[in-house]
Amino acid sequence: MGKVVVAALAAGCTVAACVVASVMVRRSVRRRRGWRRVVRVLEELEEGCATPVGRLRQVVDAMAVEMHAGLASEGGSKLKMLLTYVHNLPTGNEKGTYYALDLGGTNFRVLRVQLGGQRSAIIRHDLDRQPIPQNLMTSTSEELFDFIATSLKDFVEREESFSLTSQQERRELGFTFSYPVKQTSTSSGNLIKWTKGFSVEDMVGRDVSECLQQAISQKGLDMRVAVLINDTVGTLALGHYHDEDTVTAVIFGTGTNACYLERADAIIKCQGLITTSGSTVVNLEWGNFWSSHLPRTSYDIDLDADSPNPNDQGFEKMISGMYLGEIVRRVILQMMQESDVLRPFSSKLDVPFILRTQLMAAMHEDDSPNLSEVARILNDTFEIPDVPLNFRKLVVKICDVVTCRAARLAAAGIVGILKKIGRDGSGGIASGKTKGGSQNKMRRTVVAVEGGLYTNYRMFREYLNEAMGQILGEDVAPYVVIRVTEDGSGIGAALLAASHSASSSALDRVST
Repeated sequence: MGKVVVAALAAGCTVAACVVASVMVRRSVRRRRGWRRVVRVLEELEEGCATPVGRLRQVVDAMAVEMHAGLASEGGSKLKMLLTYVHNLPTGNEKGTYYALDLGGTNFRVLRVQLGGQRSAIIRHDLDRQPIPQNLMTSTSEELFDFIATSLKDFVEREESFSLTSQQERRELGFTFSYPVKQTSTSSGNLIKWTKGFSVEDMVGRDVSECLQQAISQKGLDMRVAVLINDTVGTLALGHYHDEDTVTAVIFGTGTNACYLERADAIIKCQGLITTSGSTVVNLEWGNFWSSHLPRTSYDIDLDADSPNPNDQGFEKMISGMYLGEIVRRVILQMMQESDVLRPFSSKLDVPFILRTQLMAAMHEDDSPNLSEVARILNDTFEIPDVPLNFRKLVVKICDVVTCRAARLAAAGIVGILKKIGRDGSGGIASGKTKGGSQNKMRRTVVAVEGGLYTNYRMFREYLNEAMGQILGEDVAPYVVIRVTEDGSGIGAALLAASHSASSSALDRVST
């Protein structure tokens, strides 16, 4: 009897062991299948985001074509190609004291810049930052600009009380206004619409410079609004002040935009444009650029559809700091939905824009042996604890793919501008070459760049620089220099006030 019991127990244990082994095998098979699905998501992302040099050159050509079309007629291109009427970029010879007002969010800044008359000789600059009271963001134009003018007057009086020299001439002000404006001259433009939380309804359709000028005059302050610009134009001005070979400027930050110096006679939609220099700065508003050659994935399509502005700002949604972290979040979410590699599922993964690009960059550039920063960010942001090392490596790779595509497309956009103005080396003497003795020499070209995505995100910067070299080729690339500027919206505006202080406002209008 005892032997029977023992045999039965042994048989039961064997069956139990077989069941456990079977369960473990099934789990192992399920994990392997789940992991293969996760890897497949990454492989499909890599394929969809591929940017070989041949494709980048197609994007370059498309950008140049769209620029031509936008200069030919209003509405003829996805690129707005807006005239800024800024025709005198700083030369480095400017002297004196100039002011700038930068209004682009819930704060505004006032600057006082002293110029010494020699290139790069900014003797000093003083700055004051003021928050705009919440109630004024939805009040009237009179109340808003009265507050700004009062703060401006207080700043001027305070700074000039410490100055060793007295103000003998009328003060000149550069006004950076980072909202959609229809520019009508160097120093005037009508507000199209408010963004960034402002809703001062009686301002829409009115000349923003005139509103500011009236408020300044009512305060008894002897100051003229010399120029009205956006931050991209200010970056070009600052770059040109430091280096006269600067012909284009690009912002890579939360958003992105570009501007460049164009021949006045190339702007067909404004025949009769008269400038003192024969050229003018054009604002591309390149965030809205689009081409069938852009490598678009299902994540881009879904992000666009879910955005407040579908079918708009397509280029910006692929390359700017606002969106890169969000694309990465969507890829991680897809991986989680495809498999049970990470369990339990975190509802935080469903929250749009919860992964900021700064955090994405920190994960991408994590060089610790066990990717501890990646683990920390996944835990803090998505509440996913104890992420396995192999999945952390996948997350780094996702960040790499998304950033590499963004940076390489950004580089193609820059070269597209250079191609439009003949600085890419593709067309002989007309393409950035000058005659020097018995042979042609490439002209040096400087691109001014500003914004945290380029300056603070090392991998984005390296991928962009690498792509510039690949697209231009080894013969041309050494002649194209990317130069980082700082505070184009502030110092750049003051420099433009200086360069336009003695210009006739009548010369920068379209002749009728």
